[in-house]
Amino acid sequence: MASWLMAAGPEDGYWTNWRGPRSSGYAPLAKNLPVKWSETENIIWKVKTPSWSAATPVIWGDLVLVITAESGFVNPTYDTRNLRRAPEDKSDKIFLLGLDRKTGSERWRTMIDSGNELHRKQNSASPSPITDGNHIWVITGHLRMSCLSMDGKVVWKRDLVADYGHVGLNHGYASTPLLDGGRLYVQVIHGFKSDNPSYTAAFDKLTGKTVWKKLRPAPGQMESKDNYGTPQMAVVNEKKELVTFGGDIATGQDPDTGEELWRIGGFNPTDFKMNRTISGLLVQGDQVVVGGNRGRPYLAFRAGGRGDVTGKKEIWNNNLGADVPTPATDGKLLYVLNDKGFFNLLELSSGKVIYEGQRVEPGSYSASPLLADGKVYAINEDGTTSVIKAGPEFALLGVNKLDGYTLASPVAVGDRIFIRTGEAIYCIGNK
Repeated sequence: MASWLMAAGPEDGYWTNWRGPRSSGYAPLAKNLPVKWSETENIIWKVKTPSWSAATPVIWGDLVLVITAESGFVNPTYDTRNLRRAPEDKSDKIFLLGLDRKTGSERWRTMIDSGNELHRKQNSASPSPITDGNHIWVITGHLRMSCLSMDGKVVWKRDLVADYGHVGLNHGYASTPLLDGGRLYVQVIHGFKSDNPSYTAAFDKLTGKTVWKKLRPAPGQMESKDNYGTPQMAVVNEKKELVTFGGDIATGQDPDTGEELWRIGGFNPTDFKMNRTISGLLVQGDQVVVGGNRGRPYLAFRAGGRGDVTGKKEIWNNNLGADVPTPATDGKLLYVLNDKGFFNLLELSSGKVIYEGQRVEPGSYSASPLLADGKVYAINEDGTTSVIKAGPEFALLGVNKLDGYTLASPVAVGDRIFIRTGEAIYCIGNK
């Protein structure tokens, strides 16, 4: 077993952040998950949510955590004049909800922000919560960050815009912080609509105090400055390195000090000025996989080194990435779902193509795939989930329709799947 692989802990049985306990879209302990469901079949419970959001539910113990705006915006329509979603009313509060995992009943509701804004597929409730089972952390699209107890009481708050200046992402802030050890790591990689410089920062998870904040200069121009992903942690020779992406480069930093260790380019070979990037970093040990604009190029490289390591650390390179969905992996195979509903399967270590262009249910895909129980679950914006067989041979096992506009990624805990549509949270299991 590779030295970076840690023994299974209690977090493996839950869904602790937007990409799960191993930040890879993989639920290693989920079993006996359903293949078939509908609005009337295999629904354990369904709870209407106040509003839609791309934020993934987070689960620990018997608690399901959901960030949501106050009301309205369900199955939103486009305002063709400014390409923003037209609200149904003027309600603008943002809440974190604590739901009972067994029944879906609401245990508590805590207001964490106000002033909800709409940006196409984004709103101010886009970043997913994070938990370690003792506390909950959440950041909103206004960069207002909160720490809560497991019963919904606020422990501390920070306003990063008030502290560090306006954020200028073209489609609104959506990055989820990374929780690692005693710290929260936040990236603000932007610049299309602001002259304020990009930065990364670390905060004490129990107090919210700034541990360090470092500017992150990058060569990207215009919208190429904007990245909507989440930081990740690589392990190089048993030492951690904080990895972020955006502005046409990936960088590694010392997580204790924020000092930049290395940077790597090659993600914008044509110098495209609107090269914004959305699909998230995937990190396994010292291997990093990330794609440029719309997954072209799709690049794997080794973290580590010093200075500019472009051309020195690459492992493989192709054009099989995605624009929005972040891939899933079990550490061996890499499941890449693109935005039009085609799957590519690669060998993670070598980039060897096992299959490509395998079609699932037609539609637009913004949610990232879930890998669990020998299956891969992919849900499109129409609320239809395709279930495929995990492994080297492609097989479509089921296609399941729910009602409602869907952006959030599905999650799995125990023998249940949790899906958030624009209208409700569903708990799904074999009855």
